Amino acid sequence: MRLKNILMGIEGLKAKGDLELEITNITSDSRQIKQGDFFIAIKGFDTDGHDYISQAIKSGAKAVLVNENMVKDVLKDIPEGVTIVAAPDTRIAMSKCACNFYDNPSRKLQLIGVTGTKGKTTTTFMIKEILERQGIKTGLIGTIATYIGNKKIEDSDRTTPDSIKLQSLFAKMVEEKCQAVVMEVSSQSLKLHRVDGCDFNIGVFTNFSEDHISEKEHPDMEDYFNSKVMLFKMCPYGYINIDDYNLIKVPKLAPNCEIKTYGIDNECNMLAKDITITNSYVDFRVKVNGNNERIKTFIPGRFSVYNSLAAISVAERLGVDTQNIKTALEEVRVPGRSELVDNKLDLTIMIDYAHSPESLQSILQAVKAYTRGRVISVFGCGGDRDPGKRKIMGEISGRIANYTIITSDNPRTEEPEKIVEQIEEGIKKTKGKYECIVDRTQAIKKAIEMAQKNDIVVLAGKGHETYQEINHVKNPYDERVIIRDVIDEIISDKQGKKVGK
Repeated sequence: MRLKNILMGIEGLKAKGDLELEITNITSDSRQIKQGDFFIAIKGFDTDGHDYISQAIKSGAKAVLVNENMVKDVLKDIPEGVTIVAAPDTRIAMSKCACNFYDNPSRKLQLIGVTGTKGKTTTTFMIKEILERQGIKTGLIGTIATYIGNKKIEDSDRTTPDSIKLQSLFAKMVEEKCQAVVMEVSSQSLKLHRVDGCDFNIGVFTNFSEDHISEKEHPDMEDYFNSKVMLFKMCPYGYINIDDYNLIKVPKLAPNCEIKTYGIDNECNMLAKDITITNSYVDFRVKVNGNNERIKTFIPGRFSVYNSLAAISVAERLGVDTQNIKTALEEVRVPGRSELVDNKLDLTIMIDYAHSPESLQSILQAVKAYTRGRVISVFGCGGDRDPGKRKIMGEISGRIANYTIITSDNPRTEEPEKIVEQIEEGIKKTKGKYECIVDRTQAIKKAIEMAQKNDIVVLAGKGHETYQEINHVKNPYDERVIIRDVIDEIISDKQGKKVGK
């Protein structure tokens, strides 16, 4: 594609050089540059792409895009024959370049964006299952992985990809005849303009609570909230959870979006009634396509009602048959979300991605309501993330769980012992019984060893993740495998003791 076509419609650009160049590919990673590529310099939290312009040109970049305030600094690195383009904000420009380069693929799809502090993953899986049941081939992009129809394309390393990767995925989905795409839209992706230029049809806001407050994310809750609201300024239609008082102001902040509501406790467009919650499913009554229907889904917890209502709202908008909605919600399963793990000891062991105060409180309260025995909570907090939530989560587990084992999550570059100590400060405010076991595998083993038939062990924080990140290295760590191996070890030890006698 010609460079001038890639830059089409982007305001405030200044250029020096040939805009008729034929560009092979666009990227912001200098390591991926090949002959004929267009390099976009992005200033990140840890690295600055402007420092790698010379490397990109040596690798074959024909053109570079820089921030306009960096032009003087980088001109010396731009030889004759290489076109330099300056933009007021290279992140915004990159998103629009990506849309142009891939021929605006989102315009050829029904694009549904789901944002919120929690519930995004489950809601997107529900929507995808419903649309597929209706015969609408659907792509999914989110925290766990990217899917095209029933095929997993790749695991995800972030909730919402960068703009170039995102548009390339959309293009692949168009190529493979997808009619719709449902995606998780993180606050960071909105704030950092990763989804600029996306042609969203529908937006969903599941809920809002404290999370992602740190130097590298959001400075405060106001910035976090306003970032999420940006989605609804990009959508003609939106759905919000009316029971979350934070969301009531969304319609005023996005006046051009037609917003409808769903909920349990307050009057709304889609109201759930007569709710039943058990340890394996929830069901409720709601009006779907004009008729009262009984809806059932095998993801336990009150939050599953909200996620189901959001999915049903989207399905109605897209004209899905009622029976397809009901069948899909009964069949949907989400990795690492209230996931019950079968095991040789027939214990109730649940893996859940809860990693914020509200999500931990939600899952523990949900299981507490239907568990006849004890709730044994095993959790930690991620390093290099909002440290303010650690004490809060310790206090929550201390109040709700019958026994808590504080352990390590993804410590990243922090000392895991320090994180555990900060969580412990919170649990000390309660009368909850607890202990600290920094090694997560040993913590899981202790929880399983102490669990009895009517108890439930909740392993919170990692969910679908199959790694543990320590000092920038993602070590293999799948809790399903850990559970299996720990239980095999426990059984072997018991058999050994019997033989010894």
